[in-house]
Amino acid sequence: MGKKIVELPEKGKVVFVGDTHGDFYTTKFIVKSFLDKYILVFLGDYVDRGPYSKENIDFLLSLKEKHDNLILLAGNHEMHPVVECSPSDFWDTLTDEEFNHYKEKFMEFPLCVVGKDIIGLHGVLPEVEKIEDIEDITPGDENWMKIIWGDFRDKEGEEIGDFLGRPKFGKDYFFRVMKNLEKNVLIRSHDPLAPERMFDNRCLTIFTSSAYGRERKIAIVDLEKEIKTIDDIEIISFDQKDIENES
Repeated sequence: MGKKIVELPEKGKVVFVGDTHGDFYTTKFIVKSFLDKYILVFLGDYVDRGPYSKENIDFLLSLKEKHDNLILLAGNHEMHPVVECSPSDFWDTLTDEEFNHYKEKFMEFPLCVVGKDIIGLHGVLPEVEKIEDIEDITPGDENWMKIIWGDFRDKEGEEIGDFLGRPKFGKDYFFRVMKNLEKNVLIRSHDPLAPERMFDNRCLTIFTSSAYGRERKIAIVDLEKEIKTIDDIEIISFDQKDIENES
């Protein structure tokens, strides 16, 4: 894997994008609307579920070669070669050569982005004492599983179970690790069963795909502004009509 942590600058704005899952037209709409002005962070899960997985990820990979302000984080559906996910309709259609091509590309994806007050990743915070320790995480290890597969539940406690390989964590775990990392707000995606806001308004879960039937949303963070809670972040929703009007 390449570098696992992307450090955000002290100035500018960042647009966080949740799972897109083959929703190619939504991805194009977001890129057209924001890439020229802001840093764009996609939180993983570009493939499977939606009808245009290959178009979606090829478009993003092509853009990534030309735009340093586009950041593609790893999601569990990109990490299928390490720990299999379901559905895997994107992976199931690939030739061996294509499978290896995408595996190689995806293994270079970072695991998280960090700013002064925020951290963004796909699933759950890793059990580390400081941010820099994330660089020591290896594919398939316990902390990798938390970031790639982990879920939060709005309940008291630390580890609160494991369902179908998805480890689940509660409020006590969240606050303890956030204190270690010295961050105020986590921005994540991955889990369509999670409420948008958890843990005293400090854990934001967003989705930007039509795959789950949830409202498509993005989050915009002003890096020069102090971010204490989700209320300090701009959350924008849009629907199919917005996308069709821009197509």
